[in-house]
Amino acid sequence: MNWKNTDDRYGSLSIGMHWLMLLLLIGVYVAINLHDLAAKGSVLRADLKLWHFALGMGVLALVAMRLVTRLLSGPVPRIEPGLPLWQQRLGTWMHVALYVFMLGMPVLGWLVLGAKGDPVSILGLPLPTLIGPDKPLSKSLKEIHETIGTLGYYLIGLHAAAALFHHYLMRDNTLLRMLPARR
Repeated sequence: MNWKNTDDRYGSLSIGMHWLMLLLLIGVYVAINLHDLAAKGSVLRADLKLWHFALGMGVLALVAMRLVTRLLSGPVPRIEPGLPLWQQRLGTWMHVALYVFMLGMPVLGWLVLGAKGDPVSILGLPLPTLIGPDKPLSKSLKEIHETIGTLGYYLIGLHAAAALFHHYLMRDNTLLRMLPARR
């Protein structure tokens, strides 16, 4: 399979990064939800928080690579049969919202740790803090991060539901463009 997009399908690089992003996002959500269930002060709770942050930073790195790849891999494959203008626009806005979510959430998490005064590292590799300690700001940023995290469930769910809607009800190639090619 070609790494670049064609007229009717995404290239292997775009497809691979799309599904890897899904796995990273699942990991982020699993880590934070299990963290909330673990006993306060336990090693497991601390480790899950570290994994949540590390996977979140993985999301940030991958979304940056996806944006570069989107510029280099050619035009977005067309949807056949074509969509009404309102669906095209809604799809564009959904993708913009997803990219803002994937970029913004890791940065917000990074800001929360800096404002909290916690050291910032990924699996032991230290990262610079983006802001200095500020406990009230940390609490506000954490609330925003958690609220957007909850909205993320809906964004991701709507994205998946739209793909299935297009595949099973509209019977277009929206979903097929992003699935690995069959041999």
